[in-house]
Amino acid sequence: MSRQRSMEAIQASEYVTIGELVRLTGTRYSTLKFYTEEGFLPFEQEEERLTRRYPREKTVERIAYIRSLREQGRTIPEIREVLGK
Repeated sequence: MSRQRSMEAIQASEYVTIGELVRLTGTRYSTLKFYTEEGFLPFEQEEERLTRRYPREKTVERIAYIRSLREQGRTIPEIREVLGK
C-alpha cells in the first residue's frame, strides 16, 4: 500500500488521485467514482492499469459545481445535460 501525501503536497500538486480528491472535497469515493464513470470529471490515464490522474483545480471546481446543482435539486440526467455529457 502506498503512503499518503500530505495535504500541503496535494494542494501544491497539479494532478491528484481520486483518493486525494476525497480528502480535498469531502465527497465520498463512490460518488466520485460514479461521476468519473458518467464522464463528469476529466482525468488522464496513460495506460489501462495506471492510476487515473485528475487535474486538481479544474476537478475540485467541477465537483463544487456538481454539488451546487445537486443542492438545487437537479437530477443526474439534468446535470448531464448542463455539463454537455
